[in-house]
Amino acid sequence: MSDKPPLSDDLLDDAEPDAASQPVLEARIDLKGVRLDKALAVTFPTLSRARLQALLAEGAVTCDGQLVSNGSAKALPGLYAVTPPPIVSATPLPQAIPLTVLFEDADLIVIDKPAGMAAHPAPGTPDGTLVNALLAHCGDSLSGIGGVARPGIVHRLDKDTSGVMVAAKTDRAHAGLSALFASHDIERTYIALTRGAPTPSKGRIETLIGRSSGDRKKMAVLKSAGRIAITDYVVQQTYGQPTKPGGAPMAARVACTLHTGRTHQIRVHMASKGSPILGDAIYGSGSPATAVRAAIAAAGLTRQALHAAVLGFVHPVTGQTLRFETDPPADMLALEALLAEL
Repeated sequence: MSDKPPLSDDLLDDAEPDAASQPVLEARIDLKGVRLDKALAVTFPTLSRARLQALLAEGAVTCDGQLVSNGSAKALPGLYAVTPPPIVSATPLPQAIPLTVLFEDADLIVIDKPAGMAAHPAPGTPDGTLVNALLAHCGDSLSGIGGVARPGIVHRLDKDTSGVMVAAKTDRAHAGLSALFASHDIERTYIALTRGAPTPSKGRIETLIGRSSGDRKKMAVLKSAGRIAITDYVVQQTYGQPTKPGGAPMAARVACTLHTGRTHQIRVHMASKGSPILGDAIYGSGSPATAVRAAIAAAGLTRQALHAAVLGFVHPVTGQTLRFETDPPADMLALEALLAEL
């Protein structure tokens, strides 16, 4: 049994299990009055319903040789075939992608990750990731650290979240950083631009978070099961006068400090307070005010307005106290400037 501490749950994958290694699957379906995606999930139990919905959209499912793509339609009797996409190598390759390095020594590296860069390869993002960039930047020092698919990675930011990340370059750093994240003995503060503003203006959100029963690719606040998730938040600035007395402002800048590291934690928690993060296509239910939508478009923001601004920890090898802080990138800064004019 390995004596390494468990990895932070930030490493939970959002993607569904990859079916690419499976052969073409065929089976006859005679179910009547059942949604196609549900009938397929029953017929092909090795594939999740969400995975099958994606395969339907990709044109990978046929009935009696004819393409079918509408998973919500009723299943028709016939011989169904599911053809997964080609196999993608599980071993990431080095890619010379520029990195903004904030700190580096023999044991670890701290970078300011841009929005749009995934932490590690996954279905749908086979390359162009932080792992590919680190393999090119660090060379052989990452070999075997943390596993083949995610060498050096001890925590993660969502692909479209920018900000400070740390990666390990040695086994001892990997073990030490993993222990810090597992015990939440690390400082992590994010800047979020939200629709409206959470009330009260300062507080702690403590809930259970787990997979949504309606969509496995989403996380949700749960009444039971799930894992404890704790976020402290402070409204730093509000934008736009309320449209009615006692109403909420149009938008806000909120500092969120994590005490746990659940997948999509801040995005789920802000949405649970009725103030989802601007630009969040998954959790941003409801529409911002017209002026805010115009500001988002003018700023060129095409992702959730969330930035990992602060990362502080004790160096697991040298014992040095390290703390890094970066400003939000240009799209968020432009949006803030426009919101300030409302």
